Amino acid sequence: MQVQDQAEIAHLLAELRVEHRDLDVAIEHLAVSLSRDELQITRLKKRKLLLKDHIARLESKLIPDLDA
Repeated sequence: MQVQDQAEIAHLLAELRVEHRDLDVAIEHLAVSLSRDELQITRLKKRKLLLKDHIARLESKLIPDLDA
C-alpha cells in the first residue's frame, strides 16, 4: 500500500469516526425526546453499525501484511 493510499484511508477514517460520533449524539437526543420516533432511532442505529463495520474494514487495511 502506498503512502498516499494510507493518507486517504486515514482521512476517510477520521470523517467516518466524526459521523459515527454525530449519530451517537443524535440517537441520544432522540431517545430522550418527548416525541420519540422509534423508526428514526432504529434507522440511525443501523447506520451507526454500518459505519462501525466500514471503520473496522478500513482500519484493517492500514495494518501491514506480514509474509511469514
